Order: sequence, then C-alpha cells, then structure tokens
Amino acid sequence: MADSAPGQPQLINNERIEQAAAHLRQASQTGVTCSPVRDLVQTKTDIDIGYAIQEINNKRSIEAGRRVSGRKIGITSKAVMDQVGVNQPDFGTLFVDMEYGDGVPIETGRLLQPRAEAEVALVLEHDLDKGEHSFNDIIWATAYALPSIEIVDSRIADWDITIVDTVADNASCGLYVLGGKPMPLSSIDLRTIPMRMDIEGETVSTGEGAACLGHPLNAARWLADTMSRRSTPLQAGDVVMTGALGPMKPISPGQKIACDFGPLGTVTTALEA
Repeated sequence: MADSAPGQPQLINNERIEQAAAHLRQASQTGVTCSPVRDLVQTKTDIDIGYAIQEINNKRSIEAGRRVSGRKIGITSKAVMDQVGVNQPDFGTLFVDMEYGDGVPIETGRLLQPRAEAEVALVLEHDLDKGEHSFNDIIWATAYALPSIEIVDSRIADWDITIVDTVADNASCGLYVLGGKPMPLSSIDLRTIPMRMDIEGETVSTGEGAACLGHPLNAARWLADTMSRRSTPLQAGDVVMTGALGPMKPISPGQKIACDFGPLGTVTTALEA
C-alpha cells in the first residue's frame, strides 16, 4: 500500500478500505460492475486488506438480516494460485439466500458475470473450533457430503481481478446449488470421485476429487484452521463448499448445468432465460 500522510496512516488506510467496500456494495445493489478495488486500496497482494473489505460488507449483510449458512473455499488448484500470485486458498461467506436446491432454476437477474464450477459440499455435524485440526477431526465433524455447483460471480468488470480484488469481493461468491441425496463419508472416497460438468448437454469440465488440494477434506482442514485463527470457527450445520474439481465455465441465460460425480450423485440447475 502507498505511504500515508505522517501521523495518521491508519485513518487513511481505513478510509480506503471503507471506500472499497462501498464500491463493491454499489455494484451489487445496482447490478452494474465496477472497477477493481486494488486501485482504491493501492495493493494487489495484501490479502489481509481484502479480508478487511470482505468483513465490512459481510457485517452489513448480517445487520440487514441475512443469515450465514457456511463458507466457501476458492483457489484450490495450483494453476489458479499461480495465476493470482498466492500460495494458499481463500475463503468467502455463504448466506442462506444464496442457496438453491437440486433442479431449482436461478433467477438471471441475481448475477452479473456468472461462471459455474462443480464442487463437493460438506455439511458439518460438529463444530470445528480446536484451533489446529487433524484430517480425522474433519472426518469426525462432517455429517455428510453432497454434490454441488457453485455459481461464482464477480462484481468487478470483466473479471479483472487480483487476489485482493477477489477476496474483497467475498471470494467472488455468487450462489450455490446443493444435491438432494446426502452421502456419509464412510461410504465414499472423495479423493477419487470423478466429476463431469455439462452445459446444455455438452461436457465442458472434468476432474476428480484429488484436484482440490489433493483431497476435498484437505481444503476443509485448511478452512477450519483459518477460521479458528480468525475467531470465527466453523459450526455444526455449516455448509462448506470445498473448491472446484475442474475448470469453471461461463454460463448464459437459458442454459442448463448438470454435474455428475459418479458415486456421489448428480446435481442440476439452470439460469432462467
């Protein structure tokens, strides 16, 4: 970040952070994309600045009556990490009004620049508040897994984002769709599950569970540790979107998205025309 005036660096930094948060809120409220927030806060790489912006807008959402339903994990592949210049994932907050059930169409007007990606969702049965968590802690805490689709979206024009921009924009979170058949972890190996995503009947993305940090539960473990350090631990009932198993793809009004995860099942949705 650029140097601040002597004697009041924190004030100026906070003003820029508030301006960036308002910049994103306006884009969300008006449905008109905005310029990158990195220009307002004068950094492309300070991830903590991004989270400070995200927290302001999440707090406003909660104060307005929205209920948190869980968290999403992003940037779970090395290729995407290299693209945005980081060596770790990021996270965003899920709200109940962002959730759709299997087969339920999505109102196009809720989205600006939507892209779809196929993920494993976990639903927690126990809190994950141990500070540092083991792989077994994640297994113990998980009630079941579900096939899911995340509709990622960006309030920033043309997806012109750095790590600061996407983190500030709630990790480019739009909406998410959950399959309707819960699967206990004891009956499935999430590391080896296949994934195929079709748009309008054409296969546009493929992958497997291992594409997500080697195992979707590794991603959940990272998130559990990260949220504990931030004093907002994952709680029983939370949905955890663990990250994409293959490339995300743009979607347009009228298109149907169908994802097949083999033994984990299927999930579908469509953007209304």
